[in-house]
Amino acid sequence: MLGELVGLKQIPLNTKDFKWEKRAKMKALLGTKIGMTQIISENGEAVPVTLIQAGPCTVTQVKTIDTDGYTAVQVAYGEGKNLSKAVAGHLKAAEVTPKYLREFRVDELPEGIKVGDVLDVDSFQLGDKVDASGISKGKGFAGTVKRHNYNTSKKTHGGNGNVRKVGSIGSMYPQRVFKGKTMAGHMGHEKVTVKNLVVAYIDKENHLIGVKGAVPGPKKGLITLGGKA
Repeated sequence: MLGELVGLKQIPLNTKDFKWEKRAKMKALLGTKIGMTQIISENGEAVPVTLIQAGPCTVTQVKTIDTDGYTAVQVAYGEGKNLSKAVAGHLKAAEVTPKYLREFRVDELPEGIKVGDVLDVDSFQLGDKVDASGISKGKGFAGTVKRHNYNTSKKTHGGNGNVRKVGSIGSMYPQRVFKGKTMAGHMGHEKVTVKNLVVAYIDKENHLIGVKGAVPGPKKGLITLGGKA
């Protein structure tokens, strides 16, 4: 699916220090959200996509059942600073100073993967289905109308004017409020995963990947992409 990107700035990325001869294949990446745009498909349809600056990510640790009790791949992304001595020592073998460090659990480790290998958008193909996870936008303290889609009460015909109040939260028995009762409270700023998004755009040169539909979180927010076989 080919298209033309509309009016979005790419986040600067320094890739001169990456050892591209160590590329590995694994359908999992970290990236930062750039924003939404649209591309024009080959049959002329406008397809809404979210652009993500995905990778390159460096493998910093490979966990196995023998050593850790489970199989996983730890990857680093971005350029960080002021790392603690413990983290810097842990990352010494990979020769990176990342901003983000995340772990992907896998049923089976990719063949030949090792510390120092680089993961990038080459692992994905157009049409692949991926799960995208991010931290949703925080909305602060919200009432039940906004947070749980409550109806408001009537303003007229006998209404008391307090149209956004919760109202009754229980009965005389059992003289307590049930756990999970939908009430006002903190809304947003929590991990959200959107499943089965289709990869509609890949730019290997600029490390961009576009998925059809919306992805949680603000611009420049961290996005975790996990592919499906």
